[in-house]
Amino acid sequence: MKLTGEKCFLRAIEPHDIEYFFKWENDVSNWLVSGTSAPFSRNDLERYISGIRDIYADKQLRLVISTPERPIGAIDLFDFDPLHRRAGIGILIGEKEERKQGIAIDALNVIIEYGFGVLQLHQLYANIPANNLASVALFEKAGFQHVGTRKDWLSTKEGWQAEHFYQLIQQEG
Repeated sequence: MKLTGEKCFLRAIEPHDIEYFFKWENDVSNWLVSGTSAPFSRNDLERYISGIRDIYADKQLRLVISTPERPIGAIDLFDFDPLHRRAGIGILIGEKEERKQGIAIDALNVIIEYGFGVLQLHQLYANIPANNLASVALFEKAGFQHVGTRKDWLSTKEGWQAEHFYQLIQQEG
């Protein structure tokens, strides 16, 4: 199976991606959606990249979203649970000028096909801050259903914020 969409392709992280991840992971505007509260050093990121094995060992998979020109973001499967056949999903288009170009939905559709086809998952889920309307629209466009809201779930400098829970369940049969 090729992890290729119409506008992008997904690939494993390579050591030469370190500068992109250093920039994206240390952009404070991304921290709420990534659950980050402190900057990453290059050494932290190099250790992470060198320690990646596979989704069954690590219970997570981070792939680079790339165009033929350059890497533009990352997409993750996390909390991978092979027994219950589910995983969480997160996406970041780190290169802001590449946002709203249809690349995120393309990448999301590719990882959905991978999750259901290769990993044989039954469901994918996403946790989305309630004020992240772009992500809400993205996941709804991909067929995810809003199934709940956690009130006062995220502490931000603006105050408490709700978080929406979305699921995409594979229709079997």
